[in-house]
Amino acid sequence: MKDDRLHIHHVLDCVRRIERYCQNGEEAFRESELIQDAVLRNLQTLAESTQRISDHLKAVHPEVDWRGIAGFRNVLVHGYLGINLNRIWEIVSVHLPVLGSQMDAIRHEPSPPSPHD
Repeated sequence: MKDDRLHIHHVLDCVRRIERYCQNGEEAFRESELIQDAVLRNLQTLAESTQRISDHLKAVHPEVDWRGIAGFRNVLVHGYLGINLNRIWEIVSVHLPVLGSQMDAIRHEPSPPSPHD
């Protein structure tokens, strides 16, 4: 769980950065390539961090769309020419707050026993 907590913390850092970058709303996001690039980079880092979370923790938390996040990471990494800003804004404004709440709740849980205990 120690490594999982590190990756969860990393996800939360990315969520907070994206929230700060987008605090001025959708119009500011669409008008600034700098904000778009920062958001995309942090979404990629966030998704990569979730892939490093143990299968055990993922199994304990099926409410998190782990598979969807992994698929999204692949789109970000391999389909960069086809990035849809409408979809990115939807993720930032709708799905990211949910993920942040889920990760925060997981972070505050007592450490469960390891599956190897």
